[in-house]
Amino acid sequence: MTRTLTRRTSVTALVAASALLLTACATTPDAEPSDPAASGGDGSRVALTYDGGIYVLDGSSLELVSDLPIEGFNRLNPAGDGQHVLVSTAEGFRVLDASGDTELTDLVFDAPTPGHVVRHDGTTILFSDGTGDSIIVDSASINSEELPETEVVPSEAPHHGVAIELGDGTLLSTLGTSDSRTGVRALDASRDEFARSEDCPSVHGEGAARNEVAVFGCSDGVLVYDDGTFTKIPAADAYGRTGNQYVSETSPITVGDYNSDPDSEGYLLSQLVLTDTEALESTVVDLPDGVEYTWRGVARDADDNAVILGSDGALHTLDVESGSILSSTPVIDAWESPVEWQDAHPALIVAGSIAYVTDPATRSIHAVDLASGEIVASASLDETPNEIAVVTG
Repeated sequence: MTRTLTRRTSVTALVAASALLLTACATTPDAEPSDPAASGGDGSRVALTYDGGIYVLDGSSLELVSDLPIEGFNRLNPAGDGQHVLVSTAEGFRVLDASGDTELTDLVFDAPTPGHVVRHDGTTILFSDGTGDSIIVDSASINSEELPETEVVPSEAPHHGVAIELGDGTLLSTLGTSDSRTGVRALDASRDEFARSEDCPSVHGEGAARNEVAVFGCSDGVLVYDDGTFTKIPAADAYGRTGNQYVSETSPITVGDYNSDPDSEGYLLSQLVLTDTEALESTVVDLPDGVEYTWRGVARDADDNAVILGSDGALHTLDVESGSILSSTPVIDAWESPVEWQDAHPALIVAGSIAYVTDPATRSIHAVDLASGEIVASASLDETPNEIAVVTG
């Protein structure tokens, strides 16, 4: 594997204006898994969208539990409580109870043009692209009976954005308009701004690494937030776009998708960027020939490795410290880039030791034991699967 190392001097974009302000809102967050869907298999449920509905499958056997009709292209987001899924609809985020007999409730968090959902430290944040609002909710309070209390924090302008709340109450929220996105601002627990960086063009995606160091993707590198300070790590190329971050809260290294060709066509990528949030360095990794992926094909496993669903149909496990491939496991046939990002194409999600892989070409889904590399369950579906989410039940 060819590896390109980027070691640049990090640039401190902005330091917190007042140490007293940070001290006043500091708390000690409780330790918890990086994602509520931290263990696949027994008790878990898998939700899959198709054109006209949502399948809910048993996480162990992949047997069909429910087939729930719903129109339109809908996205799926684990709610953060291990039981519910938030379905992005035209009206907002609709609550799906994936436990028991399952229920697609009539409860909807009002959010015109619903965007990203971020789960961290017991808090779930729903971002409305149409208003720029961050809708903040206690993950454990999400239920099937009534909408829980929420806190709504507006942005300076509506945009396709994202927000994350850290354990000390700091809210990190993107900056932008309908025409462009520029960076991230930091608000304290009282929602007063104390820091910002506007050095992250096309900001998109987020993730919290070990010690709650947050990373955001930019079109020319990544933006790191740590303890009141924003630091920009430039890309290895003049154009080096990172759009999504795949993180583990027990690892200081984040994994980002990476595209160094602004004129590229399609959605397949052949490089990843590994960001060391302690050394403040980024490394660009070239995947083996014939191995490409989309934003639906990267996850982190229980050992903090990256798992990539390649266009060759195999799962590739990558050591994020060395950038080397540890193993490759064939699962499905080779596949090509979707024409549009919304189009059904193979997707990956990892829950504990189980990787769930969809295969739209054969209308099927497979559960793979990452330790053994064996396919432990498969299911054929009547409709073509698209979006996927897993909850622990």
